[in-house]
Amino acid sequence: MPSPVAGVDQGNAPYIIVSSDTHAGLFVEDYREYLESSLHPEFDEWLVTRHQHRAMVEEINGEYVEQWESENEIGLKGAYDPEIRDKTLDADGVAGEIIFADGDAVTGMEAPPFGAGLSAGQITDSRQAWAGARAHNRWLEEFCATNPPRRGGVALVPITHGVKESVKEIEALAGKPGVKGIMIPTMWHEHPSYGHESYDPVWAACAEAGLVVHTHSGEADRPSYNENMAQYMLEVAFWTHRPLWQLLFSGAFDRHPGLRYVPVECGSWWLGDLLFKADAMFGGRNWKVKKMSSQTKGLIQRLPSEYIGTNVFIGASTMSKVELRRRYMNGVDALMWGTDYPHPEGSWPNTVERLETDFQQIPVEETRLLLGLNAVRCYDLDIDGLSNIASQIGPTPEQLNQDLNLRTEPNAIREARFWFDDYNIEWPE
Repeated sequence: MPSPVAGVDQGNAPYIIVSSDTHAGLFVEDYREYLESSLHPEFDEWLVTRHQHRAMVEEINGEYVEQWESENEIGLKGAYDPEIRDKTLDADGVAGEIIFADGDAVTGMEAPPFGAGLSAGQITDSRQAWAGARAHNRWLEEFCATNPPRRGGVALVPITHGVKESVKEIEALAGKPGVKGIMIPTMWHEHPSYGHESYDPVWAACAEAGLVVHTHSGEADRPSYNENMAQYMLEVAFWTHRPLWQLLFSGAFDRHPGLRYVPVECGSWWLGDLLFKADAMFGGRNWKVKKMSSQTKGLIQRLPSEYIGTNVFIGASTMSKVELRRRYMNGVDALMWGTDYPHPEGSWPNTVERLETDFQQIPVEETRLLLGLNAVRCYDLDIDGLSNIASQIGPTPEQLNQDLNLRTEPNAIREARFWFDDYNIEWPE
């Protein structure tokens, strides 16, 4: 297995930080001009529910809302104002970004029509699903065009509401300045699961267009939680990354080698253990796994872990220290830092301060991958344009309190992936 850090700069040049998880969107009323006029009456009804939702949030957690919005008043406007956004990214040391919908995660007042963003799977009316998605996509194209080297937009494509319509939208998005991917509903509900052959034209179109497929944390099986948010919070990551196994085990990445998929804001703490189980299932050669191996033989062409960092990347957002310690197991060539700007769950507006602490014991070459170069490779970003921005605003390794002499151990990945020895799996060369 080639070293993922081979040839990566080990010096003190500023880091090219690309946030794999940011959000942008208009204030709900302002989507009207981007929405098909035939849906305006339904849109007006939906607006009422949005304002009712904000009122409910203020009633339940008003002090938090007031403090968050007052302390971050200017930066929050960057959700829709490109000039303010660039200044805010500069202050946070972020050169580039991958942009998702739903700029307001606190009260939901910057959301695509009918909830076509992070809650798209809950929409039952296909007309509304497509109208809301296309309204946001029209605005997103304009927004990304204000600074294409810096902005990588993720368009909305509700594939559960029609494969032909999805392919049509993907083909229309191909080549648009700054548009780098699509987001599909996290949950398929009563529709076929994403491993079903009916979705193959979607994966083919994305591979052809070079658009990365995403699912993003937000939706989960809420009806089963009996309004118990603790259950939602524990399971939401599972629902976000579940499509990975659908795509992988259905052979989608083998049929479409150019296809790339990224689950976002669901961490990476789950990945290593799942790779362990999956690699053992497909590559194990000891007695423990022979019982089931005959039933999985031929489903995919490589070990599951070999798709990580090639077809699969992880938008792990503000990785915890535990996740960083497990980076060799989880995929140091696949994990991508994210600030979650302008949501409160992430590192904004204190990204540099967070990095100063969390990356202190991580070699420079690995840090460059995790903070930006993995994203550059995943999304085929403009490295020259980002380098120019980073040279002005990017923190250096020394500014992050890093030791320039600290190097990656040659066998770090091999030793971290213990299951190759435990299950007598052949190590890929």
